[in-house]
Amino acid sequence: MGAATDVSATAHPEHQFASLSTALARQRVELMRRSRRDAPELSVGVRQDTPGRAESSQGSLVVGLRLPLGTDDRNRPLEAAARTELEVAQTHEQRLRERLDSETAAARDAQRSALAQLDAETARARLLRERATLIDKSFRAGETPLPDLLRALAAAAQAEGAAARQTAALGLARARLQQAIGLLP
Repeated sequence: MGAATDVSATAHPEHQFASLSTALARQRVELMRRSRRDAPELSVGVRQDTPGRAESSQGSLVVGLRLPLGTDDRNRPLEAAARTELEVAQTHEQRLRERLDSETAAARDAQRSALAQLDAETARARLLRERATLIDKSFRAGETPLPDLLRALAAAAQAEGAAARQTAALGLARARLQQAIGLLP
């Protein structure tokens, strides 16, 4: 089967992405546990006042500092959202792992089946080619009529064509297995 088919489902790019998403969700839950409030905010602005018609405008600089307090009313929904995100990410990762394992198992079975069919078609083609060779010798000796020889040659050619098609089917099964385990062409 080859070394490329021995890769585990955890090396699949989709699984790696799902694992990273789960890790990110875990970090967000941990951040919510540690940080009970928002970061302080500093705002700076310029204000222009124009009092009346004859008076000149006055400019002023505005500086604001906001220190948010971490109350339970604020934190409960944020913690719940972070935990929900983590649960969704874990569930997605688990389902993805199961799907990838299932697809990989099905692709491995298809490859084994295609290989067994190729072996059978190759053996059939070899036997029919030997039969055609023996009938050809019999024809040259004058013991077999021409239609029997032509039927034997046609059967051998059809069997060789079926073996060639099965070789292509085995290549397709191998490609699908590699795709199932996350290897791109």
